Amino acid sequence: MTPTGCFIGGEWRDTDRRFPVTDPATGQTLAEVADAGPADALAALDAAVAAQDTWAATPPRERAAVLRRAHDGLVSRGEEFALLITREMGKPLAESRAEVGYAADFLQWFAEEAVRISGEYRVSPGGDFRIVTARQPVGPCLLVSPWNFPLAMITRKVGPALAAGCTALLKPAEDTPLSCLLLVQVLADAGVPAGVVNALPTSRPAPLVERLLADPRLRKLSFTGSTEVGRLLLAQASGNVLRTSMELGGNAPFLVFADADLDAAVDGAVLAKLRNGGQSCVAANRFLVEEPVAEEFAGRLAERMKRVRLGPGTDPASELGPLINARQRRRVAGLVDDAVAHGARVLAGGHAEGPFYPATVLTGVPAEARIHQEEIFGPVAPVTPFAGEDAALALANATPYGLVAYLYTGSLARALRVSERLEAGMVGVNRGLVSNAAAPFGGIKQSGLGREGGFEGIGEYVSTKYLALDTAP
Repeated sequence: MTPTGCFIGGEWRDTDRRFPVTDPATGQTLAEVADAGPADALAALDAAVAAQDTWAATPPRERAAVLRRAHDGLVSRGEEFALLITREMGKPLAESRAEVGYAADFLQWFAEEAVRISGEYRVSPGGDFRIVTARQPVGPCLLVSPWNFPLAMITRKVGPALAAGCTALLKPAEDTPLSCLLLVQVLADAGVPAGVVNALPTSRPAPLVERLLADPRLRKLSFTGSTEVGRLLLAQASGNVLRTSMELGGNAPFLVFADADLDAAVDGAVLAKLRNGGQSCVAANRFLVEEPVAEEFAGRLAERMKRVRLGPGTDPASELGPLINARQRRRVAGLVDDAVAHGARVLAGGHAEGPFYPATVLTGVPAEARIHQEEIFGPVAPVTPFAGEDAALALANATPYGLVAYLYTGSLARALRVSERLEAGMVGVNRGLVSNAAAPFGGIKQSGLGREGGFEGIGEYVSTKYLALDTAP
């Protein structure tokens, strides 16, 4: 059974208020969940602070063993998690199963990294003392996760935090708290000590988070979400000069050159656009195609998109589930309507169907249309032609965001040349998927700070301490 309370100090607790979690495909209420407030947040921080020193002193091998047991527990309950993700978020079951695997990978990866937190010993340039460095846990962390990958975005944060020896407060998204709460139970069952992981579902995140960020006992904030909210949190975190990790918005270009394998490019485009229904920060947002193949690419992509089957994620035949809520449907529809008003032509889709928005392809979208400037977060692909590498790069980099870019070409030299000039933290070369637990995930410019996953991921949760050891006789 999925828990519905707050988890504080190793115990499930109820609150005076509760809020509903609904299925975006049907509007049905799935559960009423505890609605944590600032007082609950401070109780959770009390628990995390009390547990911090003991957890930090726990041998790395023991921390790793806890994470490995959590990995195994998550995998053993994979179907339960997949159905829960689909019901609260809406994605098809096949994608939810993939998310469960992705989420489990982070627990396994950081279990392996827990024993590899290293320091250095070296001779000073003058030879008169020794430089010793050690990496220590930063302390209690607030981990704020989004609704679009409600399980994997939690494990991508809590995995390295626990591996490094940090305690954690988890604040899941209001739309999708259930996956997080079930994961917390799995972590507790795996032997995570009381107070090391705490969970705070809430429908009132602003006062709760603001109160925690004002407390000097909190040492780190990790946030995944919009750039607008990220800016506000960075301002609040500045009061106590908190360590921050920010995985923010994107406006990913998808470049197709005339020498690309168009079949592979279309396959990659469908994957990069429709994964999670386009509700992903790494979803391809702008399809930039070299002029000689632009019309053919747009036509092929439209034919593929027309065949994508809409339906509830619980239907095995569904390939594209609902958007998360009515607000997001209105936003996506508004972007398409604005593009059409500016002269764009609809090759596929283009109109909401109840809680669903179909896979959509647009051509002839002028530069001033909002859809070129804003993150779509929906299954809409605007196709724009370009003439030559310089023009492609000018279009691709004409955004304040820099999370990911995609590039299709048959030339290795061009792939390297263009990748180096793309202003993005990640580049997919001849593939439409870049996410992997073993790779550093993150962006530049207004797409965020820091990296999650990979060898780099655990570094966000440790501080370097330097010891100067006098060796003079």
